[in-house]
Amino acid sequence: MSVITFICAGQMASAITFPAFENGHEVRLVGSPLDREIIDGLRKDNFHITLKRTLYDGIKYYQIEELEEALEGADAIIGGVSSFGLDWFCDEILPVVPEGVPLLSVTKGMVNLEDGTLLPYPTIFEQRKPEGRNLNINAIGGPCTSYELADHDDSWVAFCGKDMETLKFLKGLLATDYYHMSLSTDIVGVECAVAMKNAYALGVTLAVGLAEKREGEIGAQHYNSQAAIFGQSVREMTHLLELVGGKPENIVYGAGDLYVTVFGGRTRKIGTLLGRGLSFKEAMDELAGVTLESIVIATRTAEAVKALAKRGIVSESEFPLLMHVDQIINHGAEVKIPWEDFTMITE
Repeated sequence: MSVITFICAGQMASAITFPAFENGHEVRLVGSPLDREIIDGLRKDNFHITLKRTLYDGIKYYQIEELEEALEGADAIIGGVSSFGLDWFCDEILPVVPEGVPLLSVTKGMVNLEDGTLLPYPTIFEQRKPEGRNLNINAIGGPCTSYELADHDDSWVAFCGKDMETLKFLKGLLATDYYHMSLSTDIVGVECAVAMKNAYALGVTLAVGLAEKREGEIGAQHYNSQAAIFGQSVREMTHLLELVGGKPENIVYGAGDLYVTVFGGRTRKIGTLLGRGLSFKEAMDELAGVTLESIVIATRTAEAVKALAKRGIVSESEFPLLMHVDQIINHGAEVKIPWEDFTMITE
């Protein structure tokens, strides 16, 4: 039996407690400063108020002030902070992660630099860890929703990191007959692939709203248009993966994650509202209080493409869907899918 400490009680980290506990490990779940109500509820009856699932009796729960106790004797740490808590995690958690204990992050996202470079969050963690500290940073990427993992639906992800032996160790801790994982040392490829899917999921779900607007019926579906935009998304994502230096085979994690995201969640909501004809401001007002990583990722990725275009490395015309999404959310453009820009002539 190993001791696994989960830092942040968000939905995905909390869902991973299921395979961890079922594999016989001691599971410690630590809430962030924003998770107090979640931890209080779990201590009362094991019910997770945002995941909407009952966790296993026997899991140990901690508030953030008890982090030192929760880290004592840990064999692995799973970081479950959302991308909006990136700075907090870098400033408050990385300095206290014990050296030699592998960290596995569920956080998906990228940061763009002025020159167009896109850096995945594990790279940011490496850059911002305390000077002189040797931390073993790894990450999870792939098509997996928290609630379906908690419900034991078969899920397949990738664990990525610098050291294959560490990845094998982490897989040994968490693999079950329903939680499957590949292993990869291509951190940039895996993490950038799954991060960019948020921007493109917004693009695909524009077609959902357009269908509802055309038919005058909420829930109306036209799958041809969704599939066409999905295909264009994978084309652009593949090109972006090449630009960041990721291995092409890792597009499967981004494409799979794109599929999952199109069918539910916050990104589907914003894309659908925009497709129905709401302005970006109107759509955001309707979703007041909802955090939308898709907006952040779409903006950062578009800014990266623009910077690369200025350097003559790419042309913005190579990313017509991404550029249209950027125009909608950042420049007030109406939804008008650039279909002709998707067409190609190949010989």
